Amino acid sequence: MRWQTVRQFLWGEIPSSKLERRLLLKLDWFILSYCCLMYFTNYLDRANVNNAYVSGMKQELNMQGNDFNKINTVFTCGYIVGMIPNNLMLQVVPPRLWFPSMQIVWGVLTFCSSSVHNVQQLYAIRFFQGVSEASTFVGTHYILGSWYKPGELGKRSGIFTSSGLAGTLFSGVLQAAVYQHLGGVGGRSGWRWLFIIDGVITLPIAIYGFLVFPDVPSTTKAFYLNEEERALSQDRLDSDVVHHSLSWDLAKRVLSRWRWYGCSLLFAISGETESFGSNNLMGQWLSAMGGYTVEQVDYYPSGVTAFGIASTLVCATWTDYTRARWPVLVYMCFCCTVAAICILVWSSPTGLKFFAYYFAGASYAGQATTFAWANQICADDYQERAVVLASMNMWNNAVNAWWPLLFYPATDAPRFKKGMIAMICTCAATLGATWLVWYLERREQRLAKRKAMEHVNQMREDSPSPIEKDKPLKDE
Repeated sequence: MRWQTVRQFLWGEIPSSKLERRLLLKLDWFILSYCCLMYFTNYLDRANVNNAYVSGMKQELNMQGNDFNKINTVFTCGYIVGMIPNNLMLQVVPPRLWFPSMQIVWGVLTFCSSSVHNVQQLYAIRFFQGVSEASTFVGTHYILGSWYKPGELGKRSGIFTSSGLAGTLFSGVLQAAVYQHLGGVGGRSGWRWLFIIDGVITLPIAIYGFLVFPDVPSTTKAFYLNEEERALSQDRLDSDVVHHSLSWDLAKRVLSRWRWYGCSLLFAISGETESFGSNNLMGQWLSAMGGYTVEQVDYYPSGVTAFGIASTLVCATWTDYTRARWPVLVYMCFCCTVAAICILVWSSPTGLKFFAYYFAGASYAGQATTFAWANQICADDYQERAVVLASMNMWNNAVNAWWPLLFYPATDAPRFKKGMIAMICTCAATLGATWLVWYLERREQRLAKRKAMEHVNQMREDSPSPIEKDKPLKDE
């Protein structure tokens, strides 16, 4: 009994049969392996821009003022444009074709980034990379919600999110190594080699996706699943799922319920707690303060990501075990608030600022939990779930398109005073949005339970009792 409790805590809901256990092992191996590798390259590409900026790209492209922030804003605009179309395409084009195709597109564009001669060329490339990379994050959460039960979902979402963070972590190490060993080789700067290596890593993973990705349970033709396993993959999730054809009725369903509004609001706000990492504030702080080598500026911020990975995995494990998602967001807000206060008090020692930036890595823990929560809330409608997940990320990126320019401009380094005040306010707003979604979910569950009870009572009233059923009819 104790071993089963430990096992359930570490890996989620225990399979009810040997067949289900074998199915989960296959899903974890093939779905998670490809999705994690795909997201790893996705975040590797994003982080490489940050690392390239502090490793020579700024000087070589003669970047001025907020050019760095504009690169991220242009990427975000492309990401917003591609969000919902990419997720709806998964309803039309098999995911085993769509995901790898988009990965090839951004891989080729990554190669192109190594040959730019001015920042305007980089703007154009980053926009189209944003459009193609928009397929990955919400698309994968949609796929995970299609294959896994609520008690299995948190850990898998956490592992997937951590793979992206691992890409960020690896990027700093990779950039430092490239700067040391490849800088100047073939007449190319180290940061240009970084994009080439990124593209070389990306393309083989796309080919792997073409070969092994299983689509969704209702359409899968994966060679490694037999007929019994395919049937089980639908039966264990489909009991209360409503299937609809793609039509304008989808808009009516989405807009007439609270789910789209509540979940979108939650991640639009809570996603901005990741500003510490997504804008590489620590790297900019180290670079602006001076006294650190290029390698140190690349290496040291990796601690933010490392703490983010640890927080994500621990929190995801805990939420699967308890089925409570909201406490993770409270933990995330506490850590980010403490970190912002430590940095805001500029007279604090350098060691405390290092601690604050690393502690802020907890902000990444909310990402996996929030999307696992939305998957759970919308589990009864595949199409609504696809739109809600895409909209959550879309609205967060709509905010993120201007948020760094306003609160974290590169010209504010090393203090980022406005940004730290904004972070404290963001954490307070996140707590309010978390309570709202928790309350609305509980209310929906109560109403559904009451409706089910009323339906049962109505059925009892409409159905004749066995005595009445057997009683002979009287002659008139």
